[in-house]
Order: sequence, then structure tokens, then C-alpha cells
Amino acid sequence: MNRTGGSSRVADNNLESLFSRLRRFPDVEAANLQAWDATDKLLLDTAREMPAPGLLEPGSRLAIVGDRYGALTLGALGVLGPDAAPVAGLFAGPVRVHQDLITGERALRHNAGTLGVTGGFEQLPLGAGLLAGATVVLLQLPKSLAELEEIADAVARHAAPDVVLLAGGRVKHMSLGMNAVLERFFGEVRPQLARQKSRILLASSPKPAIAAPRFPLSADNAELGLTVYARGAVFAGTGLDLGTRFLLDFLPQMPAAAHAVDLGCGTGILAAMYARTHPAARVTATDQSAAAVDSARATALANGLQDRVEVRQDDAMDSLPADSAQLILLNPPFHVGAAVHAGAGIKLIEAAGRVLAPGGELWTVFNSHLHYRPVLERLIGPTREIGRNPKFTVTASIRKSADV
Repeated sequence: MNRTGGSSRVADNNLESLFSRLRRFPDVEAANLQAWDATDKLLLDTAREMPAPGLLEPGSRLAIVGDRYGALTLGALGVLGPDAAPVAGLFAGPVRVHQDLITGERALRHNAGTLGVTGGFEQLPLGAGLLAGATVVLLQLPKSLAELEEIADAVARHAAPDVVLLAGGRVKHMSLGMNAVLERFFGEVRPQLARQKSRILLASSPKPAIAAPRFPLSADNAELGLTVYARGAVFAGTGLDLGTRFLLDFLPQMPAAAHAVDLGCGTGILAAMYARTHPAARVTATDQSAAAVDSARATALANGLQDRVEVRQDDAMDSLPADSAQLILLNPPFHVGAAVHAGAGIKLIEAAGRVLAPGGELWTVFNSHLHYRPVLERLIGPTREIGRNPKFTVTASIRKSADV
């Protein structure tokens, strides 16, 4: 295929036009948060610019992992709108894509609808269905090496023998540990030249799988008397993060509830511990991450709590009715992607105000420097400090009645 400089410039213009129309919705939106970054463009450019016979040729099979809001999928399809032509020389689907967050899945569908794209991609879990026969995989590098390990193992295990993995990230977030992880699963790993502060790691020649996949990991937490399961993408892995540990110090003081919710459940430790100490309670664990939901479900099963803890993937409890919980436990994030931003935490607090029944309580642990208390007072109701240590604050907020 002849990739001339002129056609590349056309493709660049088309991609920039497409990217400018993408939104993060239903995820947090703000002036300093956008739905794509330079890595998305570099991944697509690298796939397109590989020397003939090239990566994205007719008959090649493309899989995408970690497409945050649809930039990679829709860029690969090369569609600008219902009347637009595909980007010259770029792959024309079908595209199989895995996004861990439900907000990313919904954003891709929303952006596709806005652009008039009615097909051409399929959203799938990480595994054989996503990767079987794939000849090209585009990956936005994850933050954790554990998540990268699980992804790299799946690509090497299930993709075509001649698969090429293009793994891209922002240089400031990349480490040599990423190269080392990829080298465990691929015979050749070649770092590419950086462009606009992003870099691609090109991995090829997958090594044969000699053992079953390591994930999900499991560990017995002697401190809690709990077996914890964790997929690679879950924060803190099988460990107990410091914020959750501090919140658990106050478990004996938490009120008994007919229905309690572990909001942003991660591996489901809070849900499991509350269910164990309150056998009459119905407990729901929710998270936007598919990896977290799978982990929390496995944690509940391993501890004999599967009939007491229901695990759901949703966006800020949007699957739960209003006024349906008497207690919500929350350890809110303070990052949106790689950016420090309170928007995600505020979104969860707003959701708690909807799902809590009047008089119900939201118990929150947060980094003290974030000053969430005024937000809790405004969105939930009267808030008291339960405890504080040098890093974290625990509060309890009572949902005020609608007529107050």
C-alpha cells in the first residue's frame, strides 16, 4: 500500500477533526479534561505508517484495549460522520474493543452515535473472544504493571501467532518495568521514538503460554480473616489500601442497615466485612470497573458471602433506585485518569444523596487535604467527623429529608 505524505496529511486532518468532536460523557467533564490524548493519535499513526505490507491491511483483525472514550476505535474505523469517507489507508473494521470502565463503554457508544456510526465495532471482555485471531492490538498503557501483565498475557495467549502489539502511553507515566513485563510474553519488544511526549512500545513474536493465567490473584488477609481476589486493573491488588484500613477501624460504630452499599467497591473488602459483621443486612457492592466487579464477586464467593453480597457494574449507582439504602460506604478517588481532579468523588457523593433514604448515612474516608466536608454538608446533610489520622479523615453524613 502506498502511504504518501499527502494522504498522511489528509488522515491527520480527519483524525483531528474526529477527535475534536468526542466527549467524555457520561464520565466527568471539565475544561481541563478531554476525551483523547496524543497517545491515541500516535497509536493510530504508527499503525498506519508501518512499512508495506503494513499492519492494517485488508483481512487484518484489529483489537483495541483501553480505549478510554472511543478515540482509538472510531479513529481506526476512520469515520467523521454519516456522510464522510474512511480515513485513507486505515483499517475499516470490524474492531473488537475492551474497556474496563462502564463509563468508557458508554462514551464510545455515545460518540459513535454522535458521529453517525451504527456498527463496525464490538465491545467485549478481556479474553479469547476479544483477542482470538487478532493480528494487530492497540493498547493505551495502563497505570499498573499488574494490569499490563494481565493484558499482555491475554494477547500472547489468544491472538494470532504473527500479532503485533502497539502499546502506547505518555512518556511521563511510562517506566522500564513496562518493557520488562512485555518481554516476559513477547520475544521482541522495541521502543519507538517519542512524539508529542508519547511513546510506543512495539511487541511481537508472542511466547507460548506454559501455565494457566495468574489472574485473578488471591491472598489471605490475616488481619481481616478474609480471602481477597484481585484482577490486575484493581487498585491496591489483593492488599488493603490505607484509606480502607482506616475506615474499617470504625466498623463497630457503623449503624445496622437493612440495605448497605459499598460504593466504588474495588475488591469488595468493605462489602464483605460489613456483611460479615451485620448478618441481617443486604449488601450491594458497585463499581464502574469490570475488573473490580469480577474481583469483588470472587471475594464474596471465597468467603461464603455470595448470597449476602450482590455485586453490580454501574456508573455511580445508576442501577439502584432512589431512597433505597440506609448506609453507603465510600472511599472516593481523587484522580480522573492520570489527572488529580475532585470531580469523580463529587459525582459519587451526589449519587449517594440520591440513593440514600432520608435519615440514611454516608460514611466516607478521604485524604484530608481534599476538604470534602463542605461538599458532604451541601449534597448529603449534617456531617460529623468520626476520626482523623495524619493522612485521612472519616466522616458520617446524614441524608436530610427532601422537605428540609
